[in-house]
Amino acid sequence: MLPKEYRLKKRSAFKATYKINNSFHFCGITVFCGKLKENNTPTKVGFVVSKKIHKRAVKRNRIKRLMRESYRILLKENKTNTKHLSLIFVASSKLLNKDFKYVKNSIEKLVSKIC
Repeated sequence: MLPKEYRLKKRSAFKATYKINNSFHFCGITVFCGKLKENNTPTKVGFVVSKKIHKRAVKRNRIKRLMRESYRILLKENKTNTKHLSLIFVASSKLLNKDFKYVKNSIEKLVSKIC
């Protein structure tokens, strides 16, 4: 689980990040980037899987868990040197039957593209 200081929780924070309209897409995952950092605050991260992807919450939660865990591992390895205040990872239906390795590689490529 991600530590509290790295979680994006408030609805207003999600709206502000979407409003910037800066996004990248790779292998079924889209990442929305927020404002640029001014100081050394940690980057807050949110994960979104829409009901349009699958009607069952179990499937949606699995995708979120895979994305969250892969980002946590990147954070632990210090490979997340992003210059943005917030990131939102949005999944598409391509991730429904994918394994952890596929999701981790996708998020790693996206994070490297952002930096």
